[in-house]
Amino acid sequence: MTKVLFRITATWDADVAVWVAESDDVPGLSTEAPNLDLLVAKLKVMIPELLDANGASGSHDDIPFELISTLCAVAPRQAA
Repeated sequence: MTKVLFRITATWDADVAVWVAESDDVPGLSTEAPNLDLLVAKLKVMIPELLDANGASGSHDDIPFELISTLCAVAPRQAA
């Protein structure tokens, strides 16, 4: 049996200085953290809980996920 790899996207929100994670693969997933390490720690708890709550986890095996992060920035030019 092939395990499903759940895809999670994380986007940097510069206005509030947090990473925001969401997923179409995990119903109800929406969370934030000030850095990616803390975000991953939260996801490790939330993903199994949300899948179980939605009846989508099917087994008691570990749940693999992929975190795709996007950070947009501006590189200012220095005056010559």
